[in-house]
Order: sequence, then C-alpha cells, then structure tokens
Amino acid sequence: MAEVKIYTRLILLSFLCLVSGAEAGKLLVIPSDGSHWTGLKPLVEELGRRGNQVVVVIPEASKSMGLSENSTTLTFPVPYTKQQLQIMVQANLEGLMSQDASNALTRAWRYFKSLRVLRSYISRACESLLMNKELMQILKNWRFDAILTDPFEPAGVIVGEYLDIPAIYTLIALPCMVDFEASKCPHPVSYVPMRFTHHTDQMTLAERTVNFLRSVFEPMACGFLYSDVNKLASRYLKKETTITELMSKASLWLMQLDFAFEFPRPVMPNMVMIGALKCEKPEPLPSVSNS
Repeated sequence: MAEVKIYTRLILLSFLCLVSGAEAGKLLVIPSDGSHWTGLKPLVEELGRRGNQVVVVIPEASKSMGLSENSTTLTFPVPYTKQQLQIMVQANLEGLMSQDASNALTRAWRYFKSLRVLRSYISRACESLLMNKELMQILKNWRFDAILTDPFEPAGVIVGEYLDIPAIYTLIALPCMVDFEASKCPHPVSYVPMRFTHHTDQMTLAERTVNFLRSVFEPMACGFLYSDVNKLASRYLKKETTITELMSKASLWLMQLDFAFEFPRPVMPNMVMIGALKCEKPEPLPSVSNS
C-alpha cells in the first residue's frame, strides 16, 4: 500500500515536471468537499512540500475544506453558510437512507432523488466561483502548469478549460457514469455492474437485464444532473459544450479505487489506480517470539 502511494505521487510529480520543463511546477487545485478532500489533501500537501507552488481554491463555507500545509489557499463566497450546508446534507442523507432499497425500482427512485439534490448544490457552487471575476483573473495571471481537481464538483473542469491548462482528475466515483463516457473507457453491461445497482460482476439474467436498462437511461441521468452546469459552462466559455466533452480532454485520471474493492474492468492508458492513497503509513509488525 505504501509503495502504491509513493508511486502515485511520483506519477503526478513527473507530469508536472513535463508540462513545466522544470523541477517544480505551478499547480492549481480545486477540490470537492467531504471525503473527496480528505483523500486529496495529503497529496496536495506533499506536492507543496516538494517545492511545487500549489494554490488551493475552496468556497468560504464547506463541510471539511480549509487551510492546508505548504500551499496557498484562496476562498470565494457562496450563497449559503456552513451551518446551512450541514443541515441540508444531513437532512438529505437521512431522507435517502430511510428509503427502501430492497428492489431495483426503489433503488432507481432513490438514485434519482440523490441526483436532484446534487444538481442544485453543484450548480450554485460552480456559478459562485466562475462569476467571481476578480478571483478568476488572479488565477489567469498566475499562469499555472496544470490543474488537479475532483470532477465530482465540476467547477474545476470548467476552470481548467478556461485557463487552457492540462487537467488531472482524481475521483472515487461520480453520481452518474460520465467518467466512463468522457474517458472512452469500455464498460460492457453484461460484465460491469452499473453504480448503485448493488449488483456483483456475477449477475443473473434478471440482474443483467436491469443493468442493461440502467445503462440505457444513464445518459439521461447525466443530462439531468449537469443540465444547469452545461448551460453555465457554455455561457462562460462562449461556446456550446458539456461537462462530458470537457472531461474528455483530461491528461491523467487518478482513480481513488482499487480492484481489491472494485470489480475488475477495462481502463484506459491514462487512468491510474491509486486505491492506497488514503492509507496511513503502516506500523511495523510486532515481533513474535518462537519460544
């Protein structure tokens, strides 16, 4: 696990060196809240410790994001407070968890309700950042070499395109399977379970049928989730575009998962599994006496 963690950081450092042509680079980081930031923070701090100029952009109100070591933190105002955010998240989580998920129909309804909640949240946070002209001009003047962002909240995807810099995505899983479509990653529905179906990679005929139907409706789910953000991105970038199209330009995908916990599936050459990123440094095993 420790070796994988070190290997991942070396990949990112090597990439920064390539795009900057120097030993250190200027890296813009736009993370997502919650556990997404918890997993990314150690990597961001390590990159800063190794001499890279790291700038982290976060909203003034968030659940878990704050100052990080060896980096510069910039904040932008959002139309909600930390308390309001916590109340909203808690209320929606309790509502979703209390719903029945014993069959495919109720799981699908639960999935749709979660998309409706996320749609409102990500669009407000995204617009707050993009419409902050002063901050966006500061980021443009900084002349970053690359952006490291979690596309769970798509603001970083749009900012990377606006600044015209290589994009590195780190993600666990997205609400809909837009990452599969954007990365052109094969996902045969007879073999790879759709997210939130509770299926395994050894599905019955009925489960494969449900999985197929979910794959048919998945583009519609993505269209619903990102409808407001797609309009915002098109207006801000002054061209018709979608989050899927912007994400397809990613230079590197750092997948915070591992086949030990996920189902084996095809991945593209620019996708790297970093499932050990959140692991703490292992303690030495206690010595065992043979006597």
